Amino acid sequence: MVVLFAPAAASAQDRGKSKQQVEFGIKVAQNNLWNEALYRWQKAVELDPTYAAAWNNLAIAYEHEGKFEEAKKAYERALELDPKNLMIRQNYDLFKEINDRTKRRSGNK
Repeated sequence: MVVLFAPAAASAQDRGKSKQQVEFGIKVAQNNLWNEALYRWQKAVELDPTYAAAWNNLAIAYEHEGKFEEAKKAYERALELDPKNLMIRQNYDLFKEINDRTKRRSGNK
């Protein structure tokens, strides 16, 4: 199960704007509007590139859209920013497991 993050408390103005984008992205993703969610989370990381939850959600959107290299990079960035976050770690581990299995089935290692 993939976990979308609601934003944590922030102090900077950009973090506040980024939180709004993350929250809106969650709402539209819950309504299966993944292109809009992807746009919102891209905007969130542009506003605050240090926001791990935004990177996690962006990774999920990339994964949903089949953009696996971008998803991997976004998960890795999220973990770089918040290495002790178990939810991000769990999402990334699940992503890697599924992605590796898919590559093995298609003959790409």
